[in-house]
Amino acid sequence: MSRSGIVNVRMVITEEKILSNIDKVQKMINPKSKKQIVQLDEDSYFKDLVESIKTYLQEYPKKKNFPSSVYNAAYGLVEFATNQFEENTKQIEELIRQREKNISLGAELKGYLEIVQNKEKNWKEKIKDAQENFGEDIIESLSIIGRCRSKKSENYQSAQKLINARIGNLESNLHIEIDMERIEDRSKALSYIGIEIADALKEIPVPAEEVKEAPVQAVEEVAEEYVPETFEVKPSLWQRFKNSKFVRAIKYVMSIRVVLDLPALPEGKTEN
Repeated sequence: MSRSGIVNVRMVITEEKILSNIDKVQKMINPKSKKQIVQLDEDSYFKDLVESIKTYLQEYPKKKNFPSSVYNAAYGLVEFATNQFEENTKQIEELIRQREKNISLGAELKGYLEIVQNKEKNWKEKIKDAQENFGEDIIESLSIIGRCRSKKSENYQSAQKLINARIGNLESNLHIEIDMERIEDRSKALSYIGIEIADALKEIPVPAEEVKEAPVQAVEEVAEEYVPETFEVKPSLWQRFKNSKFVRAIKYVMSIRVVLDLPALPEGKTEN
């Protein structure tokens, strides 16, 4: 009886399971997904999925015969994580700029408040400049403070309370700090994928691509119109990861020290 058609059922099931786990992980780090990681340290399900993928990559018996479907899916997962990490970097940079702008606006608004409180000469003309950066509610409140003769009046107190609240919001940047923490948590999960999966993936030879032979006539026709092309090897995904500005941005804003020692992804793929 021929054994050529026999399939290792256990390995097929495992391969399908790992492909399913890779898909689950990718959905969990997808910013458009409803089920996202909140905190890496508390998400054991996510860690278990990543660990199962890592174990499969490391313990596969014959690396030369490693299934290309799993290799490509794992490589794609790391690439997707890298792209998301770089997108997080851009968001961090934008939040830094917004934070610095808010602090500057808070100081500017303080200056306008002092002008109207002290009833400085031409204060009405001076607060017109505030219209460029502040809304009508702020301009109106500044005008009320400038016009009021008594600091104990209800209108004066209400207007000053609104101005001080706005200054406090601009200086504290609470909403930005919350966004920063969320992005940091997502990026921890993304780096976890790189550390665990990319390190295991680099030990596996790149599966040979299947190439179909074209008819001789078709090859000759292509040869007549052949134009030399330049191919650039795709840079290591995790070299991009390590070079990201995200670490410096987090350190700058959150005053924390992050050290990443990430393995390079195998340089197996090329792109035109």
